[in-house]
Amino acid sequence: MKDTLVIGASLKPDRYSNIAVRRLVDKDIATKAFGLQVGVIHEVQINTNLNDIQNIHTITLYLNPKRQKAYYNEIIALQPSRVIFNPGTENPEFYVLLRKNKIEVVEACTLVLLATDQY
Repeated sequence: MKDTLVIGASLKPDRYSNIAVRRLVDKDIATKAFGLQVGVIHEVQINTNLNDIQNIHTITLYLNPKRQKAYYNEIIALQPSRVIFNPGTENPEFYVLLRKNKIEVVEACTLVLLATDQY
């Protein structure tokens, strides 16, 4: 089974990325997390290296466009089926690269998708 990867995962419980990890796990969606700090959210280990991650179906982004740039190649190399751009992460430049690599681009809020059973 392929997993969902939350990029920009934060250990702070009030951050949307942290809430997303918890809600994904609560919905029994296999979840991985990538962030700047090592730690655990709802029994999900936060990785600080994207090279340690594989078999990803969906990436949900919680990085602003400026910070995404450093990860373009690594995200494309993961070959997810789709990348969800949460509010504030919209990035038309990255959309072009993803689409060229046959990766679906979704502008949506992961939390809303989960709450409305559209995930």
